[in-house]
Amino acid sequence: MKFIDLFAGIGGFRYGLEKANQNKQLAREITTSRRHKPNNNGGLGKNKNEWFVCVYSNEYNKYASQIYKKHYGECDTRDIRTVKVNEIPDHDLLCAGFPCQSFSIAGKRKGFEDTRGTLFFEIARIAKHKRPRYLLLENVKGLLSHEQGKTFQTIIGVLADLGYGVEWQVLNSKHFGVPQNRERVFIVGHLGGIGERKVFPIGENGEFSDKEQQQPIFREIQTRKQKDSSNANRKDAQNGKNGQLHYIGGIEGKRKKWLEDGKDNSRNFSQGQRVYSDKGISSTLAGNVGGLGGKTGLYQIDMKIRRLTPTECERLQGFPDGWTEGISDTQRYKCLGNAVTTNVIEAIGKKLIWLTINKKEL
Repeated sequence: MKFIDLFAGIGGFRYGLEKANQNKQLAREITTSRRHKPNNNGGLGKNKNEWFVCVYSNEYNKYASQIYKKHYGECDTRDIRTVKVNEIPDHDLLCAGFPCQSFSIAGKRKGFEDTRGTLFFEIARIAKHKRPRYLLLENVKGLLSHEQGKTFQTIIGVLADLGYGVEWQVLNSKHFGVPQNRERVFIVGHLGGIGERKVFPIGENGEFSDKEQQQPIFREIQTRKQKDSSNANRKDAQNGKNGQLHYIGGIEGKRKKWLEDGKDNSRNFSQGQRVYSDKGISSTLAGNVGGLGGKTGLYQIDMKIRRLTPTECERLQGFPDGWTEGISDTQRYKCLGNAVTTNVIEAIGKKLIWLTINKKEL
């Protein structure tokens, strides 16, 4: 299945689909399926078990595209609005985590009035001419409620006019093996309508996700060697009255309530000022990293308060350690906050494989 990677970021869609390629059980089913006829070299792509093959990628942000190129060797860095459709290869699957700032509850929610919001229509422009069999889109949950649902209705209407039947589901990363509370809406378009077998629902009941059990965040920050937990990223803390913690260094004397076992007692404070326990799961990583904790929040770890390191944020998004090395920490945080959780894409990719080879679902 040839796919293109639009608004590719640091490669979350591509890496997730590559992980789906590596699923051993699916690989056995693909190679033994009577419906599958191998190509002349005996395989689906470069390797016989490679189902998803990327044929084009585009990312305008210079820092994100730098990371993408580091891992994949190529990326069109032009503004997608300037790319002609005849420059894009034919493909079966169009992937796009189109810009979400104009739809997010954390932003001003200008929607299609925002130039970033209009980038959805670039997806429609390409789909209209290339006619891929599937569309896989991702955005913030707030897209569903923006303008009392009118924005989402517009998106569904545009895709329907292009001949796509659409299904969608809000998926939370915490159901896919990473301790991050991250809700995103995923949209799958089927050219010619939705068949008997659908992609959704997945995830929450473990279907196509063998890592669905939630794990506390301390497993990600204490059991593996950290490469970048610098002293500058740490804030020492000491016990205060009523179970509260003091910040030390720059803001000594201020007390903030914190999460214990995942129970939130800190809603009176902004996201960047909240302190979370490592016994729960992390808050949603976001691209805005201003302030002490940015949008990642702060965490009480080994009686110290600090924000998560870039490596820990990579783990919370399902990337390998060091994936975003090579740019500043500020840009690493932004790129990771704007990325898609690769584990979720892997699960959707596995389901698409099953649909395509027309096998019974797991």
